[in-house]
Amino acid sequence: MAERENRRGPRRDRDEAPEFADRLVAINRVSKTVKGGKRFGFAALVVVGDQKGRVGFGKGKAKEVPEAIRKATEQAKRGMIRVPLREGRTLHHDMHGRHGAGRVVMRQAPEGTGIIAGGPMRAVFEMLGVKDVVSKSIGSQNPYNMIRATMDGLRKEQSPRAVAQRRGKKVADILSQPKIDEQSDVAHNSPSAEATADA
Repeated sequence: MAERENRRGPRRDRDEAPEFADRLVAINRVSKTVKGGKRFGFAALVVVGDQKGRVGFGKGKAKEVPEAIRKATEQAKRGMIRVPLREGRTLHHDMHGRHGAGRVVMRQAPEGTGIIAGGPMRAVFEMLGVKDVVSKSIGSQNPYNMIRATMDGLRKEQSPRAVAQRRGKKVADILSQPKIDEQSDVAHNSPSAEATADA
């Protein structure tokens, strides 16, 4: 019996360990005027991720700040998406995202670039596990619209493996560059090459 409890102990500790990291992006205080005065409420915006390719966001409203954050965190965990990462540090290709008046541009970056992004977008990339990315927010600066636009762009990302599977090809065929012979033939048949030959 004791051996069974010893065996179950580490498993319980592992299950209780936090699987996701969260980041509070914004919190708003709203008030409602009633007969006896004003009633205050709070709205929280939270981004949650495992820093290994999964991320989600949520919003929660409550009379107290901790309760609003808890609701937002639970909603974010329910709506998480998986994003394929290149080498576990950057995006596979450039992307554009849009939601309402918010538009964002996200580009892959070489190693050592770091996260170049604004506040709400930086929170998404950090929780996603991206280490190198260049991004720009164009349009609305509302944090809700910026995060929704960022998530819209991340949903469009496709890995070479997924593209190869959809097209029935190998990953090497998707990533391969044009052959040198084909490039030389194109250059030889160009108008400038013909003009040089005539001269």
